[in-house]
Amino acid sequence: MELRSAALFAALAILAGCGGQRSASGFRLPENGDPDRGKAAFVELGCHQCHSVAGVELPPPSGDSKISLGLGGRVHEVRTDGYLVASIIHPSHKIRRYPGVGDSDESPMPDYTNQMTVRQLVDVVAFLQSHYEVVPAPSTMY
Repeated sequence: MELRSAALFAALAILAGCGGQRSASGFRLPENGDPDRGKAAFVELGCHQCHSVAGVELPPPSGDSKISLGLGGRVHEVRTDGYLVASIIHPSHKIRRYPGVGDSDESPMPDYTNQMTVRQLVDVVAFLQSHYEVVPAPSTMY
């Protein structure tokens, strides 16, 4: 497991230096992400226990999940590869408050760095990217 984690972080360090149009910070994943494998990994890793994905039929959560956070769908700003990777490997970077879960500054999302391969990460991001649609923000009348 420790070798897998080291390989994941080494790959992310290399990828962080690559430029790309999908991320203002220059982070870009390889183009070979497979959304179908990503969906399978999403379910295998148990992400569907707390997350739904717009337009995707996933197995129902088992047990009593306190959180149901929707991913994908129509958004007003691009979800970059870097944003999605950070949300997966360091979910506490941007905390959202969930009713009934507490007021902690730590995300209730588990740490997947010892469970997820780089391939799974690339594929899960490809899966999620394929379900976001960027739409213009509503204009305001002044």
